[in-house]
Amino acid sequence: MNLLGAAGWARFPADARSRAWARAARARAEPALRDPANRHWLQCEGTWFVGVNLLDTAPTGAVDGVPLAGPAPDAIREAGRWPPAWDRAQVSVVWPGYPRPREGESAAAFRYRRDRAAAHVDGLMRDGPDRRRFAREFHGFILGLPLSTAAPEAAPFVVWEGSHAIVARVLRTVLEKEPAGRWPETDITDAYLEARRTIFDTCRRVPIHARPGEAYLVHRLALHGVAPWQDGAKAEEAGRMVAYFRPEIDRKEWLLGP
Repeated sequence: MNLLGAAGWARFPADARSRAWARAARARAEPALRDPANRHWLQCEGTWFVGVNLLDTAPTGAVDGVPLAGPAPDAIREAGRWPPAWDRAQVSVVWPGYPRPREGESAAAFRYRRDRAAAHVDGLMRDGPDRRRFAREFHGFILGLPLSTAAPEAAPFVVWEGSHAIVARVLRTVLEKEPAGRWPETDITDAYLEARRTIFDTCRRVPIHARPGEAYLVHRLALHGVAPWQDGAKAEEAGRMVAYFRPEIDRKEWLLGP
């Protein structure tokens, strides 16, 4: 997406439209967080609520009739990246103490979560007994929309600037040899690990802080994660709550598009 430039991410200010959406989304999210049917989303010993596609948003991105609008949606539309249909938004909430070990997580995996912010590229899923990586979900971008107020040190979203270009280049060496229909069955583990090592060595890790009504847009292939909650960091009792959209696109565009 050209509007993200070489960094692979951008932050957008708030306006009345985006603040209205954030208020409506939070009013819908909070009851869902309390619903016992959603308790399985509470992970890391109660310090992280995953909430994948939990928010009841419309295909337009609206929530309870409040349109998805503001500087970030405007930029997406003007760049020609507005999706035919938005996915239902994820609700991610983090509380003091994050990270703690996730159920079934190995000691090495927990250290990676703590020290590397569980850095990953969305849609590259582990599968099989050897937990190899495959491209299974093809998102157009990640749009983060904060729903609560939290300090910059309260488990911020982090991104490795410029990492999207490295991931794209390395994945192409593997996936361009295969028809797009076979990509979900093509093992990309070695290429992904090579890209990640290069990123850790060469790219700057940047925390992104935003308030309700503000937004951040991240390239679909950018390496990103969630940093630990720093001692003394303040937030609302609701925690650091963010809604995320990750609308799907054509898989060829996912790899080869801007």
